[in-house]
Amino acid sequence: MMSDKLSLPVILQAHGISRRKFLTFCGSLATLMALPESMVPAIAAALEKAQRPSVIWLSFQECTGCTESLTRSHSPTLESLILNAISLDYHHTLQAASGEAAEAARLAAMRQFYGKYLLVVDGSIPTGDGGVYSTIAGISNLDMLQETAKGAAAIVAVGTCAAFGGLPHAHPNPTGAVAVSDIIRDKPIINISGCPPIPVVITGVLAHYLTFGAIPELDALGRPKAFYGESIHDRCYRRPFYDQGKFAKTFDDEGARNGWCLFELGCKGPTTFNACATTKWNQGTSFPIESGHGCLGCSEPNFWDAGSFYQALSTPLTPVGRAAAVAAAAGIVGGAAIAMHNRHTKAAAESGHQTVTVKDLEKPPGEEK
Repeated sequence: MMSDKLSLPVILQAHGISRRKFLTFCGSLATLMALPESMVPAIAAALEKAQRPSVIWLSFQECTGCTESLTRSHSPTLESLILNAISLDYHHTLQAASGEAAEAARLAAMRQFYGKYLLVVDGSIPTGDGGVYSTIAGISNLDMLQETAKGAAAIVAVGTCAAFGGLPHAHPNPTGAVAVSDIIRDKPIINISGCPPIPVVITGVLAHYLTFGAIPELDALGRPKAFYGESIHDRCYRRPFYDQGKFAKTFDDEGARNGWCLFELGCKGPTTFNACATTKWNQGTSFPIESGHGCLGCSEPNFWDAGSFYQALSTPLTPVGRAAAVAAAAGIVGGAAIAMHNRHTKAAAESGHQTVTVKDLEKPPGEEK
């Protein structure tokens, strides 16, 4: 079960993955990580030389959706093989060992790779009543996290539960659920939020660590900027309809059939940062908005307590509605003015390290911030 020194090329070759396909994957990683094409050979070389780092994966108060997201596929993908390229020395759900043997494997990995292993956590940590609401082998999640984190080189909090507390943290939060970062303060933590998170984002972060030996650049919420640097609204293929003031009013009206913006049906894309609109799901097949449903905002903190999933972020005749009416009257000139204003607002916020909200986007052109 310990690391066996197999390099990634050996693993890929054993699974029938050609070098061309491997380089294509490296090119995709470079694009996702906002790196120039010239970095592709460097990424490939680094991955080829990388030895299998030890990874201890702890699943706490969660639904197993994060692990399901990563492992469920009809055939092995390069993303899943990247996961295989690490030495997954402990995982509650995937490991064959159980009972005392399983815990012995965790302790052995901690001793052998002290200060070097990656700790991956999915699920929130219940802290109420001493953490009695979730235990493994008689050890509370709280105690197991604190014990295992001591020897970790870095921690990857996978899923919104681990990153921000998620659904267990929702009001009234009877178990006292908190995020990993609420407990561990002295280790670098990478938050990969989402309910569940996008598989390629998980493997992309692991590939970044294998390539550069360091954690990627993070945003203010501890998420990799390469994947969470833009809102879903910014990358959504329905964005032009938003700028033109064309919104679906119901899920089966003409606007919905024409693929118009789902903003008025409660879509949280403008306030949600993730790569759903670009990487998509099921090997790039689709994502919720492309399937006709608005974004729920699941990769943001407190998304479950943020109000109805089907209530628009603004009332019908908001400044956006007024701007849309102007755009309808003035045609493409009005729409272009709104788009230019939104881009200006976003650029100004980015330069000031601020978050662009729907309220900001709704301010009509010319209004002072």
